[in-house]
Amino acid sequence: MQRKHFIKNSILGSAGVFAAGVTHAATKGKNDLPESGKPFRLNYGIHDGMFKNNAGDNFIDQMKFAYDIGFRAIEDNGMAGRPVEQQKAIGDALAKMGMSMGVFVLDKGGNDENSIATGKPENLEIFLKGCRQAVEVSKRCNGKLTTVVPGDFERDLPIGIQTGNVIEALRRGAEILEPHGIVMALEPLSDSPNLFLRNSDQTYAICKAVNSPSCKILFDMFHMQRNEGNIMHNMDLTYSEIAYFQIGNNPGRNEPTTGEMDYKNIFKHIYQKGYKGILGMEHGISRPGKEGELALIKAYRDSDDFAV
Repeated sequence: MQRKHFIKNSILGSAGVFAAGVTHAATKGKNDLPESGKPFRLNYGIHDGMFKNNAGDNFIDQMKFAYDIGFRAIEDNGMAGRPVEQQKAIGDALAKMGMSMGVFVLDKGGNDENSIATGKPENLEIFLKGCRQAVEVSKRCNGKLTTVVPGDFERDLPIGIQTGNVIEALRRGAEILEPHGIVMALEPLSDSPNLFLRNSDQTYAICKAVNSPSCKILFDMFHMQRNEGNIMHNMDLTYSEIAYFQIGNNPGRNEPTTGEMDYKNIFKHIYQKGYKGILGMEHGISRPGKEGELALIKAYRDSDDFAV
């Protein structure tokens, strides 16, 4: 599933439910849940719809359910597209529960929606407008991270010129975001070979050139497994510029334990590096219904149960 589909589904899935107020989560009893209430070693962030079968369609009810079973963070790709009152309601709920907000996608900052590699003023202005909007969105939802994808490769320009265009645009964006402590999480993707940003070392070099605490790497392990493999080694090489991780097994982009990636070892590696941030659960669920959601919880419990 591409990022734009995650965004669309999160917005559509919550349409109308906030206006009616927060309902009580239709959850199973706490005794039916795996190690209910025990926080995980790492800070995994759920997304809208992940627990809808156990908690209902209301995202805040899903957040309460997630908190009760040990999760302490969310991410919401489509946050910038939500009505202001929804953004505030989510932010208020996070503050009340003591949960953290992960990434939301910068408006027109996902996949092929806008290419800052072109160097065209109109593309730059779309990006900067998204940065200005991100400041306001962040205030409402208590967030400090916004996902940025530079867009498509520009075939009529040499790669060095495109890289220079991207660096210059990101510096301009950092000027807007840095005073507010907001970080652009720059993400290489595997969704399409047409995308400019594809690898972790390329992203590392760009972040070093931008030279701002507001421009760092979003290391999505699903995408990096597909594009380059050697996950822990490449993570080590680029770790000083990593601000955020995302999770998804390959193949299938589902929860840990469902594919070829050994997430127990990967999580242990991240933990031992001293990472204190959020790991976004940007993936689907391999089995349907309530049972599938409970199996997802078990997969995280098993993968988080590493020796230290």
